[in-house]
Amino acid sequence: MLDHLITGATVVDGTGAPAYRADVGLREGRIALVAEPGTVREHSRTRQDATGLVLAPGFVDPHTHYDAQLFWDPYATPSMNHGVTTIAGGNCGFTLAPLNPARPQDADYTRRMMSKVEGMSLVALEEGAPWDWHTFGDYLDALEGRTAVNAGFMVGHCALRRHVMGEDAIGGQPDEEQLGEMLRLFHEAMDAGAWGLSTTQSASHSDGDGEPVASRHARPEELLALSRAVADHEGTQIEAIVAGCLDMFSDDEIELFARMSAAAGRPLNWNVLTIDAAVPDRVPRQLAAGARAREQGGRVVALTMPILTPMNMSLGTFCALNLIPGWGEILSLPVPERTARLRDADVRAEMLRRAESKEAGVFRRLTHFDRYVIGDTYSAANEGLSGRVVADIAAERGQEPFACLVDICAADELRTVLWPMPTDNDPASWELRRRTWEHEDVMLGGSDAGAHLDRMCGAPYTTRFLGDCLRGRKLAPLERAVRMLTDEPARLLGLRERGRVHEGWHADLVLFDPERIDAGPATLVHDLPGDSPRLDSRATGIVGVWVNGTRTVRDDTVTGAVPGTVLRSGRDTETVSTR
Repeated sequence: MLDHLITGATVVDGTGAPAYRADVGLREGRIALVAEPGTVREHSRTRQDATGLVLAPGFVDPHTHYDAQLFWDPYATPSMNHGVTTIAGGNCGFTLAPLNPARPQDADYTRRMMSKVEGMSLVALEEGAPWDWHTFGDYLDALEGRTAVNAGFMVGHCALRRHVMGEDAIGGQPDEEQLGEMLRLFHEAMDAGAWGLSTTQSASHSDGDGEPVASRHARPEELLALSRAVADHEGTQIEAIVAGCLDMFSDDEIELFARMSAAAGRPLNWNVLTIDAAVPDRVPRQLAAGARAREQGGRVVALTMPILTPMNMSLGTFCALNLIPGWGEILSLPVPERTARLRDADVRAEMLRRAESKEAGVFRRLTHFDRYVIGDTYSAANEGLSGRVVADIAAERGQEPFACLVDICAADELRTVLWPMPTDNDPASWELRRRTWEHEDVMLGGSDAGAHLDRMCGAPYTTRFLGDCLRGRKLAPLERAVRMLTDEPARLLGLRERGRVHEGWHADLVLFDPERIDAGPATLVHDLPGDSPRLDSRATGIVGVWVNGTRTVRDDTVTGAVPGTVLRSGRDTETVSTR
């Protein structure tokens, strides 16, 4: 007997093949049959008429930071509501394990680091997770049996360094014995099921004390030693971030990526490829890393987002504006002193000069202050400004846009929420994206879901992209779009028998209405531990989501089931060739 039968669905199977109508039966967590409509004679416990609906494999998000959130939110919301059934965590060099039992203060350091670098609520981190693990295997075991999604995790380089070197991980270099211990811990983690290595050398990554995170101090020899360790384990890979990921790679960064992938004999993916027709040299430069890797027997894959993800800013809290050269030291001052400096015309002029200089790199995109939209405000002086464009307000007041923006924020004691409008939302940029998606070294992803919770909401990229493909710009046919969200990331990650609607494969599925599939606007909710805020987005047109054959979402409502699996390397993943 079948557990469930979905009848009359339009099946888009993930391979890119043309859609077809079929009945799909589920049994014991697997796809038991895919048959011509009306031909199934086997009884089923439950059934559903899916006429007019699309049945696709569950979406795979290759870059998330749900490592902590899964403890208080096993449903990985809002990703699962938007059809995601498998997530990859432990990215960017940041994981919650291993923790050295001899230094209980390391847990506090890790929480503060994650709060700073990944924009997670410190209260939620403190109250929402047990923090009772030591090894990476302990951490995986703590999640086993309590998630609604399938989840696999890389090992964060920062945690390895901190475990072995303590405070010397910041600024120090491991001696031979320490490097050996780091490798031992790394092998132990992969034996327990870790997916491989994640690391960062990005200048944007600082810990809770404002210092460069531990892995930023690692030299190439250390990175290559860890990469070689990846080669000893089935179904593993590398994820890495360097400073050039934000704009353009240096020659040394391209060479480092190529050498790391070749040393591991595994793909290396990085996040995130920003595509803007106004910067035509960026895409060819960033994809040169893949070409160089192939010359050395490796493979480097760029993740890129198929939507524009709005990200809010504030002059009162840490955000991307702090990363503009010369801005961080001003925006980190106490609020009264910060406000006084910002109101100084000479200070603003110098800030704008630095923001518009070449050294600002990709952050130059944030300097069009006339295009900012005012979000939430907190004072009577700013009443009626929410939703208005700074350019219009500045014109009314006879001010330069940045000066106008500063005055608005100062009236709110710098708490004003600011929404920069993207500069790369033009037809030429979208056409460049379409062409770039076809490149062999490019894959969709990079949502950062689970991180930067009060700043951005990248999780809905799946539904928003499909809605755009079906009813908007139509840059990809449905079959191609589904493949980019399912089979392609599943194959890169080496997932065994996931990513396609195929008999015998795991029943990770999403059923949606092609006339309605979309994502709602990001709204601020207070549902984290400690009543902390985050941005959320409702899914539209998602009729059902199944993980391992169990329904986890019904009409955008979580069912409460937790059928997810902690995916472990070797058992649940296979080695992916770099050739």
